[in-house]
Amino acid sequence: MKETIFTGCAVAIVTPFNNGAVDLEVLGRLLDFQIENGTNAIVVCGTTGEATTMSYQERMRTIAFCVEHVSGRIPVIAGSGSNSTENAITLSRDAEHCGADGLLVVTPYYNKATQAGLIRHYRTIADAVSSPVILYNVPSRTGVSIAPETYAALAEHPNIAGVKEASGNLGNVQRTRSLCPEDFCIWSGNDDETVPICALGGKGVISVAANVLPAEMRRLAQLCLNNDFAAAGKLQVHLKDFCDAMFCEVNPIPVKTALNLLGWNAGELRLPLCPPSKAHLENIRKVLAQYGLTR
Repeated sequence: MKETIFTGCAVAIVTPFNNGAVDLEVLGRLLDFQIENGTNAIVVCGTTGEATTMSYQERMRTIAFCVEHVSGRIPVIAGSGSNSTENAITLSRDAEHCGADGLLVVTPYYNKATQAGLIRHYRTIADAVSSPVILYNVPSRTGVSIAPETYAALAEHPNIAGVKEASGNLGNVQRTRSLCPEDFCIWSGNDDETVPICALGGKGVISVAANVLPAEMRRLAQLCLNNDFAAAGKLQVHLKDFCDAMFCEVNPIPVKTALNLLGWNAGELRLPLCPPSKAHLENIRKVLAQYGLTR
């Protein structure tokens, strides 16, 4: 049996940028905030962390800082995907060298690989590292989706731990669970699908909303793991407006805006991302007040 890298709630943490550089001081405070509120793992340099806008040196320094600052308190999982298999291997090996406990590897975007190509891509990366690899299926961003049968083939690899599933296709999640061994973990990649995916055997969520509401998202995941789906369902419904607001524009525009409104000094977004529209900004302000985070 493969060891499960984490259960519960992992935060897909933002990367604070100030004056064109990664603000490690603010990042350290955000990491402590997550750990103090019970978050089970940190995912750094993922989509929410704007990794594709970061230089290679910035990514490695940010991953290394997270590993150093977290200091073994919870797992640190590093985003190391690329649409080039060779580049993904380099990023994965170097993130592993920085001390990351696991690797999150998105499907190769733009290339639109076939299912056979996805199998070869992921096996080649997993062969090159010793850390557990979490697949990341987010077809709305990449243009390609991993089929359940492909998950079944990849689940045979000893270094492939599971998938962050953000396709929104619950039918495929059911088929994946039926085709794959129990030690192939499924984590929800969409905050508002945490309960249904956990009800289908998922192990938790890799969350955007947890940047702002870590304790609530941690509680949601734990209720699911405790099989208290009645209470989990009520909490999921309660959090729906907040989760929707965090995706009123493309992630991470809303969540980074929310953190700034709450005084975290998460800094600017990097182009091609830009601040939200006036209407969406007001919506974010409204939802922060609705959930008692501001007056």
